[in-house]
Amino acid sequence: MPDSRFERQLEKYGPESPHEPCSLAAATDYCQHLTKSHYENFTVASWLLPRELRPHFAHVYAYCRWSDDLADEVGEDQRSLDLLAWWRGELEACYQGKAWHPVFVALSETIREYQIPIDPFANLLIAFEQDQRVKCYGSHQQLLSYCENSANPVGHLVLYLGRSFRPETRELSDSICTGLQLANFWQDVARDYAIGRIYLPEEDRRKFGVTEEMIAAKSASAEFRQLLQFEVERAENYLRSGRPLINMIAPQLRLDVELFLAGGLAICQAIRQQKFDVLQSRPTVGKWKKLQLLLGCWTRRTFSRNAKMSVSAGQEATV
Repeated sequence: MPDSRFERQLEKYGPESPHEPCSLAAATDYCQHLTKSHYENFTVASWLLPRELRPHFAHVYAYCRWSDDLADEVGEDQRSLDLLAWWRGELEACYQGKAWHPVFVALSETIREYQIPIDPFANLLIAFEQDQRVKCYGSHQQLLSYCENSANPVGHLVLYLGRSFRPETRELSDSICTGLQLANFWQDVARDYAIGRIYLPEEDRRKFGVTEEMIAAKSASAEFRQLLQFEVERAENYLRSGRPLINMIAPQLRLDVELFLAGGLAICQAIRQQKFDVLQSRPTVGKWKKLQLLLGCWTRRTFSRNAKMSVSAGQEATV
């Protein structure tokens, strides 16, 4: 069923709208309002970012938000595909200096400032288009290929904003983003099935003896729990493999990235605490746990920074 709020946005800024020109200031305000109204953690995350980065993160988030809504909030697969094709055209126009939509007017400033290529933005659209055509996956490798477009480009954008995009950081970022995407899939097995999507790979379901009928019946059998444990442990391995990234990127982004990583592991732990039954109730990370994660990451970052300063001061004193 279409989202009425987003339908109103389409009337104002969609392909049939008047295409009225928008100033950069108005476009930035639009993106920041959109971000704060949709992303409950943005206020906390923005505290952790340097002031000059905050609007650029909002610009990128607004692009991702619109892309996601075009894929999931318009009610029909074909209509979504048509709108995503229009959105891709607007992205290409943005890179040609012809932006009019507030998201792209704002994003064009970010693209120029941080020299971001079109690829990560375009690859996200490939994943959203795939969502309309592909409802289940045969193998883990097929799911990884999907994550290459659905999750990893977000990490690339963060690296560009931190001026930290390099082959070695890209590889570690991909590991974190893929792990986080997989953790979200296993958290939302029941929700996704309700909208016709199964991300548990068919080869894994067959290996553990899990049928689609079990998922439909919300039957968290021993076989299903064993399958979820296998998938969760694999997601945790991806997340932990990416941990070295934290100390390889711009210092102003380290706390945010550590929080993303900790959040993914917390989702996996929440699934484990429910004994891998994600069919009867959706495992969540509560606000108190989120606060603990924030304080823990902040304490580690602060302690590490102070320790380095003490070592540096001691070395200078001995010179």
